[in-house]
Amino acid sequence: MDTQHKDDGPRRGRPRSEAAERQILEAVVELLEEGVSLAGLSIERIARTAGVGKATIYRRWAGKEELYVEVVQSMESPSPPLPGRSLRDDLVTMVDHVRVRSAAKQSSALLHNVFAQMQSYPRLWSKYHSLVIAPRRRLVDELLRRGIENGEIRAGIDLEMAGDLFVAPMLVRTMMRPGTELPGPDLAERIVDAVLEGLRPAR
Repeated sequence: MDTQHKDDGPRRGRPRSEAAERQILEAVVELLEEGVSLAGLSIERIARTAGVGKATIYRRWAGKEELYVEVVQSMESPSPPLPGRSLRDDLVTMVDHVRVRSAAKQSSALLHNVFAQMQSYPRLWSKYHSLVIAPRRRLVDELLRRGIENGEIRAGIDLEMAGDLFVAPMLVRTMMRPGTELPGPDLAERIVDAVLEGLRPAR
């Protein structure tokens, strides 16, 4: 599971049991694989399938939304460590991970179906955004701020827009061209180099 996403603080209650947690997460995946919709998943049904009590679930997750988000995270590719050698290298690693995650969604019918359903539930999608998407956006902002401090990119840029410029081309290829094969890491390198060219300090 991607430890970089776990920045939402400690959960409530008694110390976590890894075995019980694994049973619960596997139970949710099992139910989804059987065709149960997110709307049809209840804490009672999950507890029964996992062979645990409802209290065991609530000691680990505040509610269904938080549990669903962790299940989706468990099915996604974990974020790779950043090289830390330069802004370019770190951005290439991050952008290529977008490609890897997108390819996984394309090849996994279950993951694709879950994401499609999630977007129909505003509270669930908001929770996913706050626990998964927002930390990644903050990391990109931190990298760009570091790049400004190091003189790798010029000061005064719109950090949010610049972050979008790095990630958006890969997302467009995934969302607007479904079924299209995504090239390897060289695509991430070309995207990052093209955007950095426009962000570097004037010579």
